[in-house]
Amino acid sequence: MYLESETPVDIHEQSPLNLAFVGDGVLELLVRRRLVERTRLTPGKLHALCVKYVSAKGQSKALEVIEPLLTEAEQAVLRRGRNASKATVAKHATPQEYRASTGFEALLGWLYLTGQTGRIEELFEALWAGFDPLEKTGE
Repeated sequence: MYLESETPVDIHEQSPLNLAFVGDGVLELLVRRRLVERTRLTPGKLHALCVKYVSAKGQSKALEVIEPLLTEAEQAVLRRGRNASKATVAKHATPQEYRASTGFEALLGWLYLTGQTGRIEELFEALWAGFDPLEKTGE
């Protein structure tokens, strides 16, 4: 799928914000890859559409799609990420959306760093099938 990860640090000792840092990159790569594979958009339009998926608001909505599919261990990582405190909040998202997006990113980071790339792909396929960022949401 992409570069494999090996870390000498016990992943369970990592801060959920560190996991979210990695997960943010994982999601960005997955979305960019999918958009390039399935569209013929210009780079500017690719970026604009990508942002709809990787923004705090988009991630919060995507999490609603995949959350019922999560195992107990994945739910525990998600909770740790949601409860992690950050010094900043997103400009275009509510605090709840921002916390949900941090939890989602932490989950993806944990899955990646524990070598569960197949599970990442599985969740991403469910996300892609169940979440259309262009759908009207009353905004």
